[in-house]
This record gives sequence, structure tokens and C-alpha cells, in this order.
Amino acid sequence: MSPRKITRSSSTVNTPHLPDPHRPDPHLLDPRRPGRRTGRLLAASVAAAACLGAAVVPASAAGSAGSAPVVSRGVTIPAFYDPPAQLPAADGALVRTEPLPLGLSLPGLDGRQLPGTATRLMYKSTDAGGGPVAVTGAYIEPSAAWKGGGPRPLVALASGTMGQGDQCAPSLALQNPLSIGEGTVSIGYDNIAVYRLLAAGAAVVVTDYAGLGTTDRLHTYVNRVDEGHALLDAARAARSVAGASITPASRVGLYGYSQGGGASASAAELQSTYAPDVNLAGTYAGAPPADLTEVMKGIDGSALAGALGWSINGFAQSDPSLEAVVEANTNDVGKAALKATSTMCVGDAILGYGFTNSKKWTASGKPIADIIAAEPKLQAILAQQRLGNLKPTAPVRLATGVQDDIVGHKQARQLAVDWCRKGGDVTYEAVLLPNLGDKLLTNHLAPLLTDQGSAISWLTDRLAGKKISSNCWSMPVQP
Repeated sequence: MSPRKITRSSSTVNTPHLPDPHRPDPHLLDPRRPGRRTGRLLAASVAAAACLGAAVVPASAAGSAGSAPVVSRGVTIPAFYDPPAQLPAADGALVRTEPLPLGLSLPGLDGRQLPGTATRLMYKSTDAGGGPVAVTGAYIEPSAAWKGGGPRPLVALASGTMGQGDQCAPSLALQNPLSIGEGTVSIGYDNIAVYRLLAAGAAVVVTDYAGLGTTDRLHTYVNRVDEGHALLDAARAARSVAGASITPASRVGLYGYSQGGGASASAAELQSTYAPDVNLAGTYAGAPPADLTEVMKGIDGSALAGALGWSINGFAQSDPSLEAVVEANTNDVGKAALKATSTMCVGDAILGYGFTNSKKWTASGKPIADIIAAEPKLQAILAQQRLGNLKPTAPVRLATGVQDDIVGHKQARQLAVDWCRKGGDVTYEAVLLPNLGDKLLTNHLAPLLTDQGSAISWLTDRLAGKKISSNCWSMPVQP
């Protein structure tokens, strides 16, 4: 399936199936308009900032000399992210690399940078339609020694939701932990996990996913095959980075929370057939969106309601026949929202569309969940995205906050049940926390931080070759 090309000028992004770009409603950003909605937006933004706490670094600068730089919402995308016309044949083959300056690093006593030396990557993967796709990311060679058994291991990390604009790419967030442009804010909150893994002596490779960063297509948000392939191919690409200490024999761990949890879960399911050469030792899947039908219900009307736009945009790109369905079921407000969200990061989406009910976007005035329920084609597409139909390779630790009302607890728990029934080696962890506020993202973000140390310890034990026993037997009494 051929990619949906994105034509960009120096200041805008135009997709072929959506109207001209729109900014978020300025009234939503106007501090002179107080009210319950504004208060909830501020609460959600403050909660996210408090949970994620990033340092301020200027936005990325320019592309290569002689080429017109791509600018997304005021942030210049380096020319490195423009894919070539032809890609290598092999999945995981490197297309290009360059040094990547980490936004947060310190000189070590031995002259090496702490926590490590980073390389920006572009590599080849295969998308859900079977076509070649260029994916970017980053490899970090740690300064810390690996003290576990065997050669230095590798963790392939799938970031949580960053957005759909190219300026939101996780590899750019490693360089600029806080990037601010014209109506855009991107925070590299998964950098915390990256640095903790590096401190343990594991090498880390981060994928940007298909279309996030690369300027030839939209990011196919929560597309399980695109994400699973991109993560596995990142692990393959890391082996070819100049100066990398990992080898084909290195144990590989997969790590992800939220969108990243879905990606790592998908990769664990797909590894045995798509990438048997990846020596998978264990997977952490935190708050995985396993059943998108249920997850969309949780997102609708929440602080992260803009993610509905990212999902629709991505699936319409992967399957162009959906464009007619989208066109028929969205009103002018909805079409403008889809266009606007296509260039937004998480911060932009919270401020622009936080707590929006999808009924405002549809031609019928019905919520998107009702439209999906009445449209067999949409039901079939979401059914194809369902995780749990395949047995994961190697042990998996699945964690879910029992109060999570964004990426619902019940559907994540069901994934553990489905894997257990297939004979998977599953460690299920129900994170018990009080209700921290409905639809504010707090119930979703808090387990990310409170469980992160345990998740990393569990994964590094797998990378060291330590055995683990499944706790599937306890599922009947687990919340």
C-alpha cells in the first residue's frame, strides 16, 4: 500500500484528504475566559507537568543547507527526517545516522558523557499494508557498565503518546526535553525511563514510530502492526550503529507505557514471526490500549480527547477507503479538528481539545463510539487492532492502574487474561492508587511513575537471564 504523501511548506502541513490547517479555537487558550472548562484544562496541564517534570531546552534548529526546511507549528524539523525516495530491502537496515546531542547530559570523570552517547537513526521497516516505510529514532550507548550476565543487553523503548506532529518525535525530545513552537508544546516524559535504563548499563534504542518525525506521511497512531514492526526493527537497526557494543546475541527487552505499552505488547506478539532474529528476553507493557473500541470511550470527553483525531487520521491514511466514511460522518467542526490535531503534540491537544465530546465533531450529533457500532467496516478495522489474539514471545509484565479511566483498566486486564489463556508467561500487576480525578489524565499518568522502578527492575532481571514464574494462576483474585 503506497504511503499517503504529506506536502509541506515552511509553515503549514497539508494532507490530501483533509481541509486547510486550522489552529485550536483561540477562545480555549484565552485566560480572560474563565470557567469550568478552563479550570479543568489548567488542572490537566498542571497535573501532566507535575507528573512529567522536564527541563527547558530550545526548540530544534534547522535542516541541511540548500534545502527548504520543514516547519511544523513553528518548530523546524531537521532535514535528517526527510526520507529518501528509495529504502533498503531489509527490515531494520539503517538508512542514515548522525550524532544526537542529548538535552540532558553531564561529563563523566573518565571523559565520557553521562548517561551515554546518542546517535540519531533512520531505518527501514514494513507498514501494516506490507509496504516499506522509513522510521526514525535514537540509539544510546550507555556510559555505565552492564553488571548482569552475558553481553550488554538492549532495551527497545516505545514512547507513550507524544502527538501526531513531526515536532513531537521522541528522538527530538531526547535532544530538546521541552520544545515550544507556535501553539505547540512537546515534553519528553519517557526520557526518565530511558535514563534509568542507561544507568542500569543497558543500551537503549527509541523508535519514533511510522510517520512521527519523518516528513513523508502522518503518524499512524495506535496502529498495532506499524508500531510493533517499528519497535522490532529499531532493535535490529541498533546492532548496526557504529560504536554500538551490543551484538546479535545480546538479550533484548521491550519497554512501553500507554501508546508505548500497546506497541511493546504488539511487538511481543509479532516477534516470533516478524523478527525471530531479535533475542527477546522480556517485555514490559504498561497501560496497553488493547481494545481500541473501549479505549476510545475512555478518551472521549477526557483531557486527551484530541487523541481521537490522531486515531482517525492515522487509520484513514492506512486505509484510504475510510476517507469516504470519515467525510460522511464528520461535520465542519470535526473536519477542522482532524486537520488541527494532525500537527499537534500532547500539550497542544490538551489546550485545544481537552474535554471535548466527539458529538461536536459528527454530522449526526452522535458520539464516535455510536458511529463505530453502526458501521461494520469500522468495527472490522478496530477488531484487527485488538491485542490478545496472539501468544507473546518471552515473559511479559503487564501493569495497569485500577483507577485508569483513559486507557481503561478492565480492557488492559483482559489482555492479561487473554495471554494467560494462550499459555503466555505473564506477570500481571494491578497498580492500586486512589482516584486522582476523573478524565484528568492523572489516573493514567500516576501509575507510569509509581510503577516505573519495579517495571525497570523486572525487565533488567530478564535481561540478566534471571527466571520468572507467571502469576496467571492469581488472575481470578486480582483486581
